[in-house]
Amino acid sequence: MRVGEQSTDPIDQILGEVPVPAQLTPEDVRLAVRAVVVHAAEEWPAGPKCRNDGAAYPCRLHRWGRRVLEAHGLNERQIDALVRHGNPFVHVPFPFVLAGPSARPAAPTSQSPRGQAGRVAAPGVPPAIRPSGTGRPAAPATPRPRWPRAS
Repeated sequence: MRVGEQSTDPIDQILGEVPVPAQLTPEDVRLAVRAVVVHAAEEWPAGPKCRNDGAAYPCRLHRWGRRVLEAHGLNERQIDALVRHGNPFVHVPFPFVLAGPSARPAAPTSQSPRGQAGRVAAPGVPPAIRPSGTGRPAAPATPRPRWPRAS
């Protein structure tokens, strides 16, 4: 059965499809990633079945996860790459943009998004160095998780 086809499973016919939220949140995207990875296909002699619950593939949660990720802006290849990657806790940027998170326009320097004045470094201090009044060393920058490539 293909992802877009109607299921013949009696449970699916009784319960129907899981609705996609009207406005997606980061939590919805995290749950959708977990749904598509955990409820991936597993080959059986009778045909592909859901790896988690044994229902005909794709099960209700896998279909829901795909619809949420498509509504979030991922294409079919990117979703398949998530499934192949196999990590249900992989980070998907929110909001997702096609060119990646680095392509987002920067906020104006004079004001932050909330309308407050932006921070200004002390005169003579390069912007990359943050003056620390407590004498503690600055925490090292944490690397961002790598996005799995769709190949």
